[in-house]
Amino acid sequence: MRSFGERSRRWPGVLALVLVLPLAGCATDSDRPDAAPPSSGSSAAGGGTGGGTGTATAAPGTREQLRVDGDVRQYLLHRPAATPASSAADGPRPLVVAFHGRGADAAELRAKTRLEKAATARGMLVAFPEGLGHGWGAGTRATKQRPDPELDVRFTEALVEHLVRTERADPERVYVAGFSNGGSMALRVAAERPGLLAGAASVSGQLPTGDAAVEPTGPVPVMVVYGADDPVRPLAGLPSPPPDPEEPILATRSARDTAAAFAAAGDAGEPVTREEKGYDRTVWRLGTGAPGGDRRPDGTVRLLVVEDAGHTWPGSTVPPPEGFGPVSKALDATDTILDFFADPDSPDPGPGH
Repeated sequence: MRSFGERSRRWPGVLALVLVLPLAGCATDSDRPDAAPPSSGSSAAGGGTGGGTGTATAAPGTREQLRVDGDVRQYLLHRPAATPASSAADGPRPLVVAFHGRGADAAELRAKTRLEKAATARGMLVAFPEGLGHGWGAGTRATKQRPDPELDVRFTEALVEHLVRTERADPERVYVAGFSNGGSMALRVAAERPGLLAGAASVSGQLPTGDAAVEPTGPVPVMVVYGADDPVRPLAGLPSPPPDPEEPILATRSARDTAAAFAAAGDAGEPVTREEKGYDRTVWRLGTGAPGGDRRPDGTVRLLVVEDAGHTWPGSTVPPPEGFGPVSKALDATDTILDFFADPDSPDPGPGH
């Protein structure tokens, strides 16, 4: 496998972009980005597609800061609990970077997914980055809010490099996940930087298409979880999305075409679909014919279409905003995703797991 140093040479200049700021504090007014994130105990108001409700409560963790491309970027960091056996000699730890939805924030995603509890119990670091203006540049088209459409990809790279260096994150076990616009952001990172990741997962997020299209460029295990009755971003995609003055909503592929694009980039064989209790599972097995395909010869790309589910996180106990549709209890998306990251060739868990 490639070392982190070998990977970093694939995207030169990232290391030079990063300046770490003091921890657990806010930037000064002169350093603060135009759209500064809220404090760790708050959540963005609703109005986006990510399901911000303004009711999230902060759990133990630290709010960290990183300067990338001149912007002060913030993220919540959760570390595995210390054990009597913990020491500086412990090995590196898996890292999950989780992107919130549009109009939401890190605290809201943390409350909705309980990801930090499930991941830290498995010895995984979890970083919840804050998007500028409560959103992510998931597409390749420049917008008024994001004249540099590569900004958030570089931020993700810089964040990973920083956590590898300062928190002993394992560069061979870096994963991204997200919801809605954040799910599309996770897919963009997986598509454009497959060598950076050991896996990616998206809930209610699809690959952008049209003039903002994102194309997968190499093999990486990917899981796409989608509600069959999503009223916000339909399962079939948004071929002609309505204009949005705050941040243009991008046209997207269907959930199946999104998964199939990653399968094709990974030289996968024909898919196999199986009906499970409460959801349909389609699996493509990655091959070794694509460049770098020997990195994950046992990996898969998976699409889980969840019945009676809307624009929501399956298994969540946080009520979604009005108009987002029901929350399925057919599976626990958080555990399902983390199990997939640990073993991208294993069967999916049963209902409620």
